[in-house]
Amino acid sequence: MQLTTLGTGAGGPFQGRNYTAQVLQVENHYFLIDCGEGTQHQLYRFRAPCDRFQQIFISHLHGDHVFGLIGLLTSYCLKQRTKKLEIFSPPGLRELIEHTARICGIVFPYPIACTEVDTSISQIVFENKHVEVSTIPLNHRTACSGWLFREKSRPRNIRKEKIVEFDIPVQLIPGIKAGADLNLSDGRLIPNEALTLPPRPPRSFAFCSDTAPSEIVREVVAGVDLLYHEATFTEEHRAEAGLSFHSTAVQAAEIARSAGVKRLLLGHFSGRYTSADQHLAEARGVFAESYAAEEGQTYAI
Repeated sequence: MQLTTLGTGAGGPFQGRNYTAQVLQVENHYFLIDCGEGTQHQLYRFRAPCDRFQQIFISHLHGDHVFGLIGLLTSYCLKQRTKKLEIFSPPGLRELIEHTARICGIVFPYPIACTEVDTSISQIVFENKHVEVSTIPLNHRTACSGWLFREKSRPRNIRKEKIVEFDIPVQLIPGIKAGADLNLSDGRLIPNEALTLPPRPPRSFAFCSDTAPSEIVREVVAGVDLLYHEATFTEEHRAEAGLSFHSTAVQAAEIARSAGVKRLLLGHFSGRYTSADQHLAEARGVFAESYAAEEGQTYAI
């Protein structure tokens, strides 16, 4: 599992920053998270496999998180895409896509399935054989959902030398990987722990875009390996953060610390700041494993 950050700016393309968008890779599956204006430029700039997205997750309908989506969907038309695309978002995105397509004369040659989620609760909205994706209720000026990606547990790893030692039939291997013991013809019982090695622990990533500090967020993201949490402001502008339902870097770090996450990635920086150095310094004063997101950087999870 790894995350590539495409945009770190809030409100506008200020200080050379781009709008929010991220690519999450789980095994050979790629997810796009938010799609602000200019996302396509960033996808090509950083050589992200944009044609491989089958699911897109939009946190909310403010322009700096969604205005790049129509352009991407239209590009898929030009590329004669036929594979189904699933888009998850708060209510309203289906109407936005349909209305824009009607006004602009866009005919999609591929099916688009829009799932509009309940932003007031945390629930699983998508899963495949590798990962489950749940909503994270966020506290913003409009309906807004974060996204929690959790890998599913893997089967145990069978030790190849044990296959040879006990002449294990191929048809028994799936059961052993699932936890079964081995019964030999001479009556011996070989416990599963002697035949297998434990799998790598499942990894997790939580994406929390625009939000004021929230107890619900803390509860839902507890223990994740990497938490991306907006940090629009520094402490100097804490009052403004409260009025706009955003967070400061310190508030993001307090969530990370109390939730027991392993690492915190800060982003969504206001254009008033020429750099994120102050955000990072303030966050690390609360939670040492804090990092400021950099555009084009890939973070292993």
